[in-house]
Amino acid sequence: MTTRFLRITFSAALLAACGTANTPNASSPSAAGPTPAQMTGRTPSFPPQLTREVSPFPVLDEAGMPYDHPFLGGFNIPRPQMVDIDDDGDLDLFVQEAPSAVMWFENIGDTQNADFVWRTDQYGGIDIGEWYRFVDMDADGDSDLLTERPFSYVTYYRNEGSSTRPGFRVLADTLRDSDGVPIFSDRQNIPNVSEIDCDANRDLLIGRLVGSITRYEEDGVGPDGAPRFRHVVDDFEGISIVAQIGSKHGANTLALADIDSDGDQDLFWGDFFEQGLLMIENTGSCSQPVYQGQPTQFPVGDPLLTSGYNAPSFGDLDADGDLDVLVGVLGGAYNPNATTATNLFYLENLGEGEFAERSRAFVRQIDVGSESVPTFVDLDDDGDLDMLVPNKIDQDNLQTSLVYRFENQGNAHEPMFRLTGTLELEGLFHYAPSFGDLDADGDLDMVLGSWKDEIAYYENVGTRTQPDFVLADSALIEITRGSNTTPELVDIDADGDLDMFIGESSGALNFYRNVGTPATPSFELVSDKFQGIDVGRRSFPVAVDLNYDGTLDLVIGSEAGDVKFYANRGTATEPLLELDPTFTMALRPYSTPRFVDIDSDGDLDVFSGGTGGGVVFYENREF
Repeated sequence: MTTRFLRITFSAALLAACGTANTPNASSPSAAGPTPAQMTGRTPSFPPQLTREVSPFPVLDEAGMPYDHPFLGGFNIPRPQMVDIDDDGDLDLFVQEAPSAVMWFENIGDTQNADFVWRTDQYGGIDIGEWYRFVDMDADGDSDLLTERPFSYVTYYRNEGSSTRPGFRVLADTLRDSDGVPIFSDRQNIPNVSEIDCDANRDLLIGRLVGSITRYEEDGVGPDGAPRFRHVVDDFEGISIVAQIGSKHGANTLALADIDSDGDQDLFWGDFFEQGLLMIENTGSCSQPVYQGQPTQFPVGDPLLTSGYNAPSFGDLDADGDLDVLVGVLGGAYNPNATTATNLFYLENLGEGEFAERSRAFVRQIDVGSESVPTFVDLDDDGDLDMLVPNKIDQDNLQTSLVYRFENQGNAHEPMFRLTGTLELEGLFHYAPSFGDLDADGDLDMVLGSWKDEIAYYENVGTRTQPDFVLADSALIEITRGSNTTPELVDIDADGDLDMFIGESSGALNFYRNVGTPATPSFELVSDKFQGIDVGRRSFPVAVDLNYDGTLDLVIGSEAGDVKFYANRGTATEPLLELDPTFTMALRPYSTPRFVDIDSDGDLDVFSGGTGGGVVFYENREF
């Protein structure tokens, strides 16, 4: 076994004060550290008053370039669309990452120099189901909205505001055909509406799982005021994607755009079983379209190849008169783990059929892949908290996870993080670290959860200022069932040594009491379903005095994203954890909440990882 040495530094007192570790030594006056009231003379209210912030303070990449939206949360399956939603002459950006919600990024730049700013995670508060399309359905000059209605129908939101101040109302809970029958669109496929034959009637094209395309054409208006669509054909132009990629075909995205500026709409298809983006050129005209050529990977001659299931959006981002392309990678049959961090491509149209790849992560943010687990420690002993962000798996080396290190180059009151590298460990997946002084030598050691059913122990054989972590035991603890271990070191019974809570895949909570000494720990299982706690799946426990009553509570993240608060109704030495049903906190799926006073104002802010591989941040603005 190869042992790697990691050199990172901690401030135990600061770490304990922020509720990320509880270290019983001289620098920590109590198991939980000094409370906000002790530090500021004020006690924050409960529950915390939290506000979502995407760019609260600077975060830089390794080259020193700032992330535009550092705490956006990461992308795994971005579905983009560019549209001038506010009619100011430039293209805004919409991205769907999660079911039911689409993000809006307003372009505050100009037609030639886009500058996108995040405005909301759920545009208009609209539940969009599994997909969305902005399109001018009623030819009044503003964008209406089509969305998926569970399961697999098409809801029509008419824009009843204006081109500059849109306002959407459901006009039809589902689009219908000429006979009034609801139109069915497979929810894993993204259809499109365009005008492909220059007859002023909109055409609805739906990609099917069998690899063909169903075409409907606008045919009058129904009693609800929504357009009706006449069914034209189920094998539009004889297109059969299955014939191009073998016997497999599946979920797909479908788009139309005049990519060659010849006045007619070309067709694009992204398939779960296709590594590229297929283009079928319209070799006819606008009035007489012909799509009977061979599908070709796009761009022709130098195709974009990803993990598959590619979702394109077209728009003139640089105002040079031709269409550029954003491609979201939803992850298909070609190992989606390889595109967990780079999955929103920007291809600039150079003219004459040439395209240049300008970005693989068009919206710049912290994104380490998937299932991120942010952890806060003082790496350089300078009195402020640095940030570690482990992930599920490294997209460039599918044999290991990575732990990304963001050094706080600001201070305890005004943080500024910079990516300074990674900490490579022992080649496992789903890293989840926790820190504490397990040998009573005055510095912090590390326990590490992973995809396995074990907790590894790394002893710090260095110092507080120059720690060297050495793998001392690859299986300090082996839990009784489940996997995806997430440890939390804490002196929960106030006896001077560190105990351990462990979350895991089943959603239950394991508790191991330290029956050894502060210098020689020995962990003994008390319960593998401690006090009956079960949060569903993938429990992630955090010990923190969230209600400021002097005893440590437990906050537990989960696969669903819902965060549960278990208040300690016992004492500092005999905890009794009870679910507080009044507490609500909805984070991203696979939530990993951390409670940190990142700005030293006396109240606890919240960071969390999640399935997107990024970090979200909620500022507590009470003080």
